[in-house]
Amino acid sequence: MVAYAYISTPLGELLAVHGKNGLIELQFPTNTTKVSANPQWIKDPTILKKTSDEIQAYFNGELQEFSIALDPQGTPFQKSVWRALKKIPFGITVSYKSVAKEVGNPKGCRAVGGAIGKNPIPIIIPCHRVIGSDGSLTGFSSGLDIKRYLLNLEGVKVLSSSSSCHSSR
Repeated sequence: MVAYAYISTPLGELLAVHGKNGLIELQFPTNTTKVSANPQWIKDPTILKKTSDEIQAYFNGELQEFSIALDPQGTPFQKSVWRALKKIPFGITVSYKSVAKEVGNPKGCRAVGGAIGKNPIPIIIPCHRVIGSDGSLTGFSSGLDIKRYLLNLEGVKVLSSSSSCHSSR
């Protein structure tokens, strides 16, 4: 059974999707349009209560580390990148290159960027904490304004945006 619920946040209604083993997706609205749930999923806010409570606490500045069971679906490489992202502490940013080194592929900046772009559980798997090695914002699947908002929420000051994957200094 796959269950879903909408979670109200300052960024709009997030769609949370829970599978057999944990949260499998967390989707931001497109612009201000609510994301549609798959008709085969069952609406069940009860199953997603802990997720909702933790997301609310995060946006209220009361939570820095999530304890929700996660079950993101992806390739082995993507999952290795997502595990590396989970290690980035609240309020800290790292470069794509440092994530590439963490997953054992020091020249794989672009591959890491691709895996980060496919992250199905943003915020909880904190892809927003990955920035250019020069400190600038870089791509974010939900838009740079949301990335900037999340980093500011965590107390991170950010430079102007850039669209490229920077190499190390």
